[in-house]
Amino acid sequence: MTTRTAPSEQARPAASASPEHRHSPALTLLAALLGFFLITLDVSVVNVALPSMADSLGAGMTGLQWVVDSYTLALAALMLSTGAFADRIGATKAYGIGVALFTAASVACGLAPNLAVLTGARVLQGIGAAIVLPASLALVRRAFPDAAQRARAVAAWAAGGSAATAFGPVAGGALTTAWDWRGIFFINVPFGLLALALLVRAPRFERRRTPLDLPGQTSAAVALTALAFAVIERGAVGAVAAVVAVGAAAVFVRIERRQAHPVVPLGLFRNRTVAVMVATGAAVSVAFYGLVFVFSLFFQEEQGRSAMAAGLMFLPMTGLIAVSNIVAGKLAGRYGPRLPMLIGQPVAIVGLLLLLLVDERDSTLMLALILMPMAIGSALTVPPLTAAILDAVPAERAGLAAGVLNSARQVAGALSVAVFGVLISGSSGAHSFVTGLHASVLIAAVFMTATATATALLPRRGR
Repeated sequence: MTTRTAPSEQARPAASASPEHRHSPALTLLAALLGFFLITLDVSVVNVALPSMADSLGAGMTGLQWVVDSYTLALAALMLSTGAFADRIGATKAYGIGVALFTAASVACGLAPNLAVLTGARVLQGIGAAIVLPASLALVRRAFPDAAQRARAVAAWAAGGSAATAFGPVAGGALTTAWDWRGIFFINVPFGLLALALLVRAPRFERRRTPLDLPGQTSAAVALTALAFAVIERGAVGAVAAVVAVGAAAVFVRIERRQAHPVVPLGLFRNRTVAVMVATGAAVSVAFYGLVFVFSLFFQEEQGRSAMAAGLMFLPMTGLIAVSNIVAGKLAGRYGPRLPMLIGQPVAIVGLLLLLLVDERDSTLMLALILMPMAIGSALTVPPLTAAILDAVPAERAGLAAGVLNSARQVAGALSVAVFGVLISGSSGAHSFVTGLHASVLIAAVFMTATATATALLPRRGR
């Protein structure tokens, strides 16, 4: 669904490659696209397999929430620094490390004997994914020095992410039905090995003395993880986690104010456009990722569908995402980013309000159709908001702003899974799940309405 950028996307000085090393732009693009496809796929492929995991591992709702969020939180928290890490050791080496870690962690997920091991392996997957994301885009930029060729290559790279978003639920359902939930992790292995093999023909990078804000990165990771604990675990553990989250957040703010090279320059948010775009990106992630989690469980646990059928239920919705992304890009190119966002967000809001009509008796056709407006509106919004945030900051801070945006989106997606999971498991009565589903939809609609209003109030700009 997203067109992503990352901190190490910024222009680099030419690398000094040895004469005997001849890189292949096409194979480099394929390697980068494979990695980006895999790490994006793992954001959504797990959702449809959750009921099967619960039966196999004896997991409750809390355990299922951690299976999803352990990956997303690690990806979101570390994405703030992995662009700088890739600069320090070279994007090709960083990409190889990230893909190797992600692939090995996928094997560990597939072999996990219990929920604790699975959750830990998902954290390692998220760390690998956080390294892969900025390094993959840096590989594409380095392999295509010509601006026109690079634009087409970056578009192909971004299309890999859109395809993974569309393919994820269907792949999860198919693999779980035909094989087992472990298949959704083992399938990563051959593609990860292929991506590593293709690095032989990738360009080499010089190392750069890019500063790392390790105190800021550490405090941010602690704050985000503790916040997720506070929402998911509740009770005494949740209360302690909430205190830790507040304390770590305060430490983070103090560090970032004093740090010469902060991982998140707080002054960035004084720019009104940046603040609104980050909030809008978060709102889209709450609506999309949070509700895919909820509906994956609804289709199977409330309606008794198979994993395969549940995956296919998302296909009309996700299939329109890539098309809507292209339309949004063309509208933004012609009229500027504001117009497609002012179209996309209201469409998403209407789509969310329609989801308040859902109950367990709805037909397959109705459910497949009623999910589409929310997805179309979200897909119309994301590419323009990415363009808007990049236009709102100086060129030298574009990668940093994009990294903050993508981290905020992943955090929002993780927290929506945490909150919505509590809602669908905490209601009581005959329609407890549907009650929680409607509450989740309403939260997403309110958040999206607030950001749509803020977008409409932004000053008009030229194309």
